[in-house]
Amino acid sequence: MIKKVSMITPEGMRGRYALVEFLTWLPTGLMIAPMVLLMSVRGLDVAQIGLVTAAYSVTVVVLELPTGGLADVIGRRNVLAASAVFSVAGFTMTALAGSVWMFLIASLLKGVARALSSGPAQAWYVDRLHAMEGPAADLKPGLAAGGAAGSVALAIGTLTGGVLPLLVSGESLAVPAWAGGGAALILLFTALLVMREPARPVRPRLADVLRDVPVTVGGGFRLAVRDRGLGRLLLVAVAAGVMLNSIELLTPGRLAALTGRPETAGTIYAIVAAAGFAANAVGSAIAPAVARAVGGSMRAVMLATVFTAASVGALAASVALDGAAGMVAAGAAYVVLFTGLAVSSLFRNELIHQRIVSTQRATVMSVDSLQLQFGGMLSSLVLIPFSAQVGAGGVWAVTAVIALSATLLYVRLPAARAEVPVPVREPQ
Repeated sequence: MIKKVSMITPEGMRGRYALVEFLTWLPTGLMIAPMVLLMSVRGLDVAQIGLVTAAYSVTVVVLELPTGGLADVIGRRNVLAASAVFSVAGFTMTALAGSVWMFLIASLLKGVARALSSGPAQAWYVDRLHAMEGPAADLKPGLAAGGAAGSVALAIGTLTGGVLPLLVSGESLAVPAWAGGGAALILLFTALLVMREPARPVRPRLADVLRDVPVTVGGGFRLAVRDRGLGRLLLVAVAAGVMLNSIELLTPGRLAALTGRPETAGTIYAIVAAAGFAANAVGSAIAPAVARAVGGSMRAVMLATVFTAASVGALAASVALDGAAGMVAAGAAYVVLFTGLAVSSLFRNELIHQRIVSTQRATVMSVDSLQLQFGGMLSSLVLIPFSAQVGAGGVWAVTAVIALSATLLYVRLPAARAEVPVPVREPQ
């Protein structure tokens, strides 16, 4: 009997994953710069803008776990395709919105899209690579390619979204939203085309899906509690959420104080944010080489975590400088920080994937994303209010200590449990 050979190579699978990650994050990047301005020129005040933003965050948090469980039940491709559909609707509504209610609906749609897109692409890649090379397959090159592609998309999107309104007349601030909807439409067709999955023996009924999703989510939570090593790896995401939220919320104000003009600060922040995304891409790309240089993923993730924490400390110290020197120091710390974060995040994801089976992969990725959101919420509620008393530098100093403390979670990390591979027929 002649054995049928798959035409898809690991390198080809890596390229598909990178493409999907690029298209997943490009729409978000396109709206980073103009979103608040668009809402402002269409009549929303600060409180209403905050309400719209909060609606997005709440939607993501509420749906994060159910959508992860859904991906494990009905398939990664189907869920990512659904995410693209919601994203197209959300960006179209954003472009057309003229009231707070329309912006709220758009925010809810984009929140659903974000929750649906959290995890399925990475889970799909890991599953396919395991099917081709076994559970001991090296995940680092693919995770690095995907992380770099997503960061490049955010960098390109941020710069493009900032420039597009300058190139057209009329309702120019809506142009990036239309572009984001177009990019999401491309993601829809790309996901359906390239994210091939094994044929499921039985097409699940709606009743089965509604029953299996809570069971899958509960299983993911029980796994995180039962496996102490996995629980510690997921807890690192809380510290990362605290750090990212503190930096993203306080950096624009710090730049405004340095420049003396909010408009100029907005432009500089767009450039700094794009540079940070580019640095994240570089960090993802060099991560495999870092692991080889220092002798393994565990050493690499600990060193990168210390490196990131030190960068946050440097950002805190930069508040002692004024004018151009302060901006250069803050920007340099920002770039170095995101390079280190990319390296540590890649190896932490690798360590997580080594501890979970295919049927719970997307769910655990959603738990990880939820931990990140929880850390951001803690930062908003506990740390950010103190910036009025201690300034951005004081909050960043505390954040640096929290980020450094996360290194302890890797010390004597319990060994991963062996995963029993499930035979999977590789699709063409």
